[in-house]
Amino acid sequence: GEYTGLLGPNGAGKSTLFQLIAGLFSPDQGEVKIFGETLRESGPSLLARVGVVFQARSIDLDMSVTENLTFHGRLFGLHGKDLKTRLSQITSHFGLTDLQNRKVRHLSGGQQRKVEIARAMLNKPQLLIMDEPSAGLDALSRQLLVSDMQKLASETGITILWATHLVDEVENADRIILLSEGKIVGNDNPSAICKTARTSDLVEAYSTLTGC
Repeated sequence: GEYTGLLGPNGAGKSTLFQLIAGLFSPDQGEVKIFGETLRESGPSLLARVGVVFQARSIDLDMSVTENLTFHGRLFGLHGKDLKTRLSQITSHFGLTDLQNRKVRHLSGGQQRKVEIARAMLNKPQLLIMDEPSAGLDALSRQLLVSDMQKLASETGITILWATHLVDEVENADRIILLSEGKIVGNDNPSAICKTARTSDLVEAYSTLTGC
């Protein structure tokens, strides 16, 4: 149920880690464990419990919101009444009900992101991983997205792992994992991170611990 920030500079290994978690890459050594099980042994069943939002847009711009969600709902094994009910729930939760019949390309950047997040939530995942999901959004849309995701974690109990290089997006996170050159250099709540770095400011702590 934590909103966890994976914070690190560009090139720290955030996207690579997410691709490993999502099963797109195989590790050269070691294991990826989710919910205490390894991807090597239980990949499909584990990934069925994970939602993924990548940095690059990955929805069909010429399909409507409903068409996009319906297509992916069927990939998740949802059909008929179950799919219809889930689409109604998810569009209502993310404020997309009035936009269901609009083509995605006619939506704002923030609305398009919401469609991608709604898609990732169709299978009711226990873990949602988000790779710099605010990329390309304006400042207000970024703030609203962060607020929405923190609320989602607290209300539903889903664990969110949010990768970013922007400190303000994780300053109120339950936990921050600091990543630098592929290594974890900090793993605690924001105030403890500052205490470890002997600073009163999270931006300074980030700079101190990552060397940026």
